[in-house]
Amino acid sequence: MAQSFNSDGHHSVLLQEAVQALNLRPGGIYVDGTFGRGGHSQRILQEMAPTGRVVALDRDPAAIAAGRRALQDSRMILRQARFSQLEDVLLSLEVTEVDGILLDLGVSSPQLDQAERGFSFRQEGPLDMRMDPSEGMTAAAWLNQVGEKELAEVIHTLGEERFARQVAHAIIQARAQRPLETTRQLAQIVAMAVRTREVGQDPATRTFQAIRLHINRELDELAAVLPQALHLLKSGGRLAIISFHSLEDRIVKQYFQGHSRPPEIPRGMAVREAERPAPPLRLVGRAQRASRVEVARNPRSRSAILRVAERTDAS
Repeated sequence: MAQSFNSDGHHSVLLQEAVQALNLRPGGIYVDGTFGRGGHSQRILQEMAPTGRVVALDRDPAAIAAGRRALQDSRMILRQARFSQLEDVLLSLEVTEVDGILLDLGVSSPQLDQAERGFSFRQEGPLDMRMDPSEGMTAAAWLNQVGEKELAEVIHTLGEERFARQVAHAIIQARAQRPLETTRQLAQIVAMAVRTREVGQDPATRTFQAIRLHINRELDELAAVLPQALHLLKSGGRLAIISFHSLEDRIVKQYFQGHSRPPEIPRGMAVREAERPAPPLRLVGRAQRASRVEVARNPRSRSAILRVAERTDAS
């Protein structure tokens, strides 16, 4: 959830923890892969020397436009791009390696707060949900043509919604009466289909999450950027990732664990322990969560998990 800490009241989640985790080198090159409203980038720049650089990416053109208005710093380079374009962006800048990469996953606070973006079930707005409004199919367009079986699978898999089949059926029945167009229209349909609610959670939460993840291919983008990050990091460089739900965190955790163990040795091959190839990553500390103080100040941080890994000398 790439939130920011600036004058309009948005707070970057795990701001101090994430920036500290990067173990900044003042003259280094760092990537903020989820610029949002620039909270993490601004904090990194505070620690950087005049020779340091921050390359910041965001899929959302509104985030890039806001950053260009607010951040007049020659050390900052802003680019509108997806995770999967990270290597291409850096190649265009003639950057072949970096000292650290920060990813703050999910939807941003400004996106949630702007009704016209269609991310929130709490406000009436068009069912859009695209992080880049110029690219791909809107949530409304997809919901009005998807089959019931596929819809149920998406809601179950990406939303972890136990009433996925009932929700999908209700959506199909409702759209037969009139097309789905607004966030509250969808939220009301879901509320009728979800028989029990988790304490403190709106019944539409999981369905909206699932549709947003699907429309933006967020898990695919995350899976695509991890090997690129591994390839781009210098020895000693760090990758810090903040995730907000179990599906994201599972991908990050499994990738970190899988690449922090020595490669498997073929059966029957005798290799001394000292001669075993070193893994390309080293885990740094344990997963961190937002403090009680931060959660009290910013309830959206309650599900945040920060994981950090460091690049080794291994090829």
